[in-house]
Amino acid sequence: QDEYKPDKDLSEVDLKNAIRVHHALATKASDYSKKSNVLKLKTADWRVFLFQAPSKEEMLSWILRINLVAAIFSAPAFPAAICSMKKFCRPLLPSSMTKLCQEEQLRSHENKMKQIADELAEHKLYPVEKNLKSKEAEEYRLKEHYLIFE
Repeated sequence: QDEYKPDKDLSEVDLKNAIRVHHALATKASDYSKKSNVLKLKTADWRVFLFQAPSKEEMLSWILRINLVAAIFSAPAFPAAICSMKKFCRPLLPSSMTKLCQEEQLRSHENKMKQIADELAEHKLYPVEKNLKSKEAEEYRLKEHYLIFE
């Protein structure tokens, strides 16, 4: 809402409130109906932002540009930490530029989608009791939430 001044240095507050777009995804906010031309940005740290564009064309342009920059700064995830426990750990998502070309990155994302879909299907084969409040049940719910979000 503030006026943009290109020659003005970024303040500490500006930097603190910046949105990291690595491993983010911008889409049309089809589940949001209060306003038109709204896009949804889901970030790697699971935050969701809604932005309203002045027109449908501009909204689509924003989505395209945000996703392009997100793809450029979305190097493949590091594997989860290996430990002796069977505790679920989310993989680390680096915010560095990818070294893959667009075709390789697309194949990488397609393979990751298939892997996560398979992992979610296998995960659902062995559910824990719904009302169980154990550490195992919490781990199960956390992993399922992660797989569905991804």
